[in-house]
Amino acid sequence: MLDKNGIAKRIAKEVQDGYYVNLGIGIPTLVANYVRNDIEVEFQSENGVLGMGPFPFEGEEDADVINAGKQTITTLPGASFFDSSMSFSMIRGKHVDLTILGAMEVAENGDIANWKIPGKMVKGMGGAMDLVASAENIIVAMMHTNRAGASKLLKRCSLPLTGVGCVKKIVTNLAVLEITEQGFKLLERAPGVTVDQIKEATEGHLIVEGAIPEMQI
Repeated sequence: MLDKNGIAKRIAKEVQDGYYVNLGIGIPTLVANYVRNDIEVEFQSENGVLGMGPFPFEGEEDADVINAGKQTITTLPGASFFDSSMSFSMIRGKHVDLTILGAMEVAENGDIANWKIPGKMVKGMGGAMDLVASAENIIVAMMHTNRAGASKLLKRCSLPLTGVGCVKKIVTNLAVLEITEQGFKLLERAPGVTVDQIKEATEGHLIVEGAIPEMQI
């Protein structure tokens, strides 16, 4: 089973040379720490940064340099800063190759809910709405179940949707799954996790074809 860093390490393998990548709040922000050193990647943050690097070491933080989640970040040589209108022009103009988001729920048809829990005070959907509407390649980083052990990979989302039919792939603490027309297709299982455990933790339709390989982190 993976922890949050393990999920980020596995997603980092999906990042290709030359990609422009938007990292959502939470687990996705960790992905920048694990991208291979032999490729060139530009990380974009919707608050107006292009060229984010890994998180700073303790004592080296600059409170003026933050990501969309208000975490302190580093920037790589050639990084640029700009206003929100330009940032969202990049997103809406489909100039981002890969979007990595967290989620509270994902449905078997690719719907995502990641911004509101009824009865909880929230500031609003924020940039997630633009990201899911514009991105053509969305990977979700999430825990497979909630704290009560209930599945977060569902037949249909119960929470208010952020986007409809937009998720392509999911990496959880248990598995890597692809969204297909038939449901969640199991691609890989986390170290020490069995297919039966994944089946038990998945409410939505799970497709298992042949022997499922263990993730290589």
